[in-house]
Amino acid sequence: MATNKEAFDEARQYIAGGVNSPVRAFRAVGETPLFFAAGYGSRVTDIEGLEYIDYVGSWGPHILGHAAEPVLAAISRAARASTSFGAPTVSETTLARLLCESLNGCERVRLTSSGTEAVMSALRVARGFTGRDLVVKFAGCYHGHVDSLLVSAGSGALTLGRPDSAGVSAAVAAETIVLPYNDVAAVERAFSQHGSRIACTIIEPVAGNMGVVLPTRGYMESLAAITREAGALLILDEVMTGFRVAWGGAQRLFDIHPDMTVLGKVIGGGMPLAAFGGRADIMATVAPDGPVYQAGTLSGNPVAVSAGIAVLTQLKNTPAIYRRLEVLSARLAAGLQECAEKHKIPLYIARCGSMLTPFFQQGPVRDLEGARRSDTARFARFHTLMRGLGVYLPPSQFEAWFISNAHTFKDIDATLAAADAAFAQLAKG
Repeated sequence: MATNKEAFDEARQYIAGGVNSPVRAFRAVGETPLFFAAGYGSRVTDIEGLEYIDYVGSWGPHILGHAAEPVLAAISRAARASTSFGAPTVSETTLARLLCESLNGCERVRLTSSGTEAVMSALRVARGFTGRDLVVKFAGCYHGHVDSLLVSAGSGALTLGRPDSAGVSAAVAAETIVLPYNDVAAVERAFSQHGSRIACTIIEPVAGNMGVVLPTRGYMESLAAITREAGALLILDEVMTGFRVAWGGAQRLFDIHPDMTVLGKVIGGGMPLAAFGGRADIMATVAPDGPVYQAGTLSGNPVAVSAGIAVLTQLKNTPAIYRRLEVLSARLAAGLQECAEKHKIPLYIARCGSMLTPFFQQGPVRDLEGARRSDTARFARFHTLMRGLGVYLPPSQFEAWFISNAHTFKDIDATLAAADAAFAQLAKG
């Protein structure tokens, strides 16, 4: 059996960087990436046969845990009928109805295969609807690898210390206004200067790609008001938070009413699926009804759609899942804080529902600059120690941890015991 290092060495011969998404390379923590062979419930097993309690969860989709039986059954039924038609299926309508009925003001949706594709399409629709070109985004928010949004991006780009990507032209970048998160005055200044040219404001209602960063009180309401007063559209990127932090996403949790919403991760149940949607008049601009073109051969893939329906149906019919996730997540966050204080390790924990990030610093963290004050070297050592103790964490300080309904109190307690041992080692220097 190959080791993780051997598998990575071979992958680098055929795959750019040895991985198909940059953060997976583990460079931020100075380790060899894990190659997984299996996952079930709250656990994953690598190709060396080592088992870990998993807090990555495929970066968020596995809210029910790995290989959840309802999802596997749905995928199996759909695949037996065919993996793809490139034509409409009634299951697409079923999923679309679930989304429209659960989101604030969302009357029509369009399914895509990835969050990046959904964001790209939403921006095009916003520009087509308003007849304007400029987009406002926020430093540290990551919206996929769309050219115009790879400006002060978070997630993998931030992890590698290269917030701007080569290959993005100056002309494209010039159409994006980047503002600090949680700064209403900066939004007011931008719209005062460029308001008549701004097509939309796009934001993660709870940032997850500079680590979890919550909006301050009144921030989202102010942002929505300023955006709409200028005739621009408010787009919420809920690829990460949608159906993760609450039924209907962060917009239901915080009572935000966007003009458009972008979704992914949980709505696909671990399969490649995403969506963008909004008011009927806005979505009427999308082809074939309108002049804004968007298409995709595998959009609305029946296997992916079946997985999404299975997850959303389970969440809708079992509201106790969210209550349980809240209890588990609160217990983990409080336990980590207690362990850190016990060993005099500065730690600031930001949490929203079943997403959390322990920042290795005093905090608070309200924006990208605040997140960057974290001790990334100490986090890297903590990651290595926790991995050695059987806990799999995101390989970057600037990512969210995810708790699933498959996690048990025993898992949480085992994780806290490992964290206590890891903090003790960190305290020794």
